[in-house]
Amino acid sequence: MDYDAIRYSLDGPVATVTLNRPEKLNAYTARMGAEIADALDRADKDDAVRVVILTGEGRGFCAGADISAGAGSFDTTAGGAGSKNFGEGRTSESRDGASFIHAMFNCRKPIIAAFNGPAVGVGITLALPTDIKIASTRARFGFVFARRGLAPEAASAWFLPQLVGLTQSLRWCLEGKMIEADEALKAGLISEITEPEDLMNRAREIAMGIAENTAPVSIAITRQLLWRFAGADQPFDLLKVDGPFVQAMGATADVKEGVSAFLEKRPPAFPGKVSSDMPTGYPWWTDKA
Repeated sequence: MDYDAIRYSLDGPVATVTLNRPEKLNAYTARMGAEIADALDRADKDDAVRVVILTGEGRGFCAGADISAGAGSFDTTAGGAGSKNFGEGRTSESRDGASFIHAMFNCRKPIIAAFNGPAVGVGITLALPTDIKIASTRARFGFVFARRGLAPEAASAWFLPQLVGLTQSLRWCLEGKMIEADEALKAGLISEITEPEDLMNRAREIAMGIAENTAPVSIAITRQLLWRFAGADQPFDLLKVDGPFVQAMGATADVKEGVSAFLEKRPPAFPGKVSSDMPTGYPWWTDKA
């Protein structure tokens, strides 16, 4: 796919996906959603990519849906004006139109969101499935759906309580007010705040720490275990999954390298690849397992 609404760049083991409509504060369109999904699938399949950074170009991260069509900006009926925002970009794997959420959630690579500026509406919900979230002091967040007559989308009614709890999620979504970075940090939506000029350097520092010190296969499994079982009401289904994985992985070259590197006090060089070395049973949540 050729990208128009985003940029995709590689720097060593780090892929950066940049929302790239700065003249519109990176306002979301269906084209942008489809491009994000494509870029994440691309990174997922590339063994050279260890970490993905998601950020925005210019002053904003994403100002929400593109409302340049005015009052009809969300109307997708009969080819309405809102089709530009939400009526396109659907795939056979994602008939709900949120292909970027599927791609992000299922990705085997960790994803860091670097909020360079305001993230509002879909501009914040599209980033909820990222694993590590940092923000500049210029970032603000808004779950403003009720103030527009809408409901929370992009599965945010599931993701947000996973991150900040039900009480905080209800407060933010029912009031629909803008949230400053300090409040987002206190609630756990983001994990740290930087000065604007330091944001991307910090995101890359985190990314390189992961790339240089962890095993790709281990990261892929860990990410899915945490996301898929965090909301479970009991631990016993998880025990059926993580136990066999740990047993199978114990004999792999990755584990032998990890232990050797630790004992020899040297950086590890893990040989495992997510394209070819995922253990039997992965992915356990589909019929493909």
